[in-house]
Amino acid sequence: MSMITASTWVPRGYAAVYPKKYDVDENELARISKLAKLQLDDAKADFDNANAGREETTATENSSEEERGARPPRSQGHTHDDLTAYNLEHYDSDAVDENGESMPMFGNARSLAYHESNADDPYITLKDDEEDEEKDELKIFATDNMLVAAKVEDEVPYLEIYVYEDEADNLYVHHDIMLPAIPLCVEWLDLPVGRAVIDSDSRGNYVAVGTFDPDIELWDLDTIDCMYPNAILGPGGDGLKGEPGDETAVKKKKKKEKKSKKSKKANDDYHVDAILSLAANRHHRNLLASSSADKTVKLWDLNTTKCAKSYSHHTDKVCSIAWHPKETTVLLSGSYDRTVVATDMRAPDAEVPRWGVESDVETVTWDPHNSNFFFVTTESGIIHYHDVRTAPTSPGASTPVWKLQAHDQSISSFDINPIIPGYLATGSTDKEVKLWNIRPSGPSMVVSRNLGVGKVFSTHFAPDPEVAFRLAVAGSKGTMQIWDTSTNATVRRTFAHRLAPIDGQIKERTVGIEEDSSDGEEEGGLELGGEESKGKDGWESIDED
Repeated sequence: MSMITASTWVPRGYAAVYPKKYDVDENELARISKLAKLQLDDAKADFDNANAGREETTATENSSEEERGARPPRSQGHTHDDLTAYNLEHYDSDAVDENGESMPMFGNARSLAYHESNADDPYITLKDDEEDEEKDELKIFATDNMLVAAKVEDEVPYLEIYVYEDEADNLYVHHDIMLPAIPLCVEWLDLPVGRAVIDSDSRGNYVAVGTFDPDIELWDLDTIDCMYPNAILGPGGDGLKGEPGDETAVKKKKKKEKKSKKSKKANDDYHVDAILSLAANRHHRNLLASSSADKTVKLWDLNTTKCAKSYSHHTDKVCSIAWHPKETTVLLSGSYDRTVVATDMRAPDAEVPRWGVESDVETVTWDPHNSNFFFVTTESGIIHYHDVRTAPTSPGASTPVWKLQAHDQSISSFDINPIIPGYLATGSTDKEVKLWNIRPSGPSMVVSRNLGVGKVFSTHFAPDPEVAFRLAVAGSKGTMQIWDTSTNATVRRTFAHRLAPIDGQIKERTVGIEEDSSDGEEEGGLELGGEESKGKDGWESIDED
């Protein structure tokens, strides 16, 4: 099984020209040692809980048998005979050397020999010229776009970071990042995280990842071969908020974990269920909003990596959120309770306007070209276009400006072009991608295509004017396709005022990475470049020349 569940673009100029390799210095060593210890403590706590439950069950069974006179109860010592040989009670204790001194995890790193030049190190066989060659292979140019995809392959979850070279029509995997759970949403961040002091003018290239776990992980996209995230928002990061050697934060985390294991009740400090959507505030860059299956929306301060406020305006899973493009404190949220809410985050207790739809909400998005309006897509394949100034008295009285049956199945992905007004893209579980033109008289479909990605889970227009017509599409087959929509004749006619004239005919073009043919056959895919790669109207899906 292979699928891409979500994706996001990185604007040009934010990625480092030469990404750095992961470096374990003393501060990083202390941080990952603490993380490793927390994970070992979690494993030991789980083992102890399971063992206690097993002993309780055994004692109950023995008591019942004793009452029936079946046989005498087994001794408690006999219960552990099979495990004694493994010394599990001390499996996570630090090893001891011949002098009786403890040898903690990563404890010998400080005693490693250091050579000022790699040429003096007898164990380094990779010469500088080879290092320079590898460095050049990782180079990202100012005209390149980075693209982040949340992927699952053979039950292994990870982030796949692509580089798209528009002039060369080339898309390749630059590096990847392993994740602890299946990712559900990703959001690009331009603010450095995981640092004690952050300047207001500083820029970064980070990504926030929401998974089936209640934690939100923040990763540096300019670092290769990362072992651990730079920061964690949620219960998994509580033990990292103290200084190295500070046991107070660790003790607090253990107390919270004991409480959370008893109950998954929603609270004001962190999520207790899967993270379904993330939204970074582009005006107040230290703010990140998240929504969850625990029915809450939370506002995080990236400077402190703590939850600033929690909101409970919905009665079911909150699946999509979006910040207002101008009113920078207003957040739009859509839920499986079939309502959409616009909340001023400064007034969490105020009455909120609420709109209703006919089925579960899939996505909510503000119109970046007219901020008085917003889009809602639903599980029944309908797009609603609402005016925020005309809030209904009740959700059932909602009246959209217009409503469109865009797909026969769920609209699982939606995007409006940030550069070209009125240019929309929708993707559905019916495997179709459709492009739309929104005119004053209403929406009209421009073109519909099956790009061979399976059920469509992600459609995003590129964020830069130079590549405004490029659409990234991904789905259940685990492949990413970049569709140059400007090469479609109908798109060119519809948006001719935004395109430079081209003499002669051009072929419709998508750019992707070739996958193994077995994967495509398993999903009923088509071989690239063959006769079957032509759609119903005879268009050619791939042109790699």
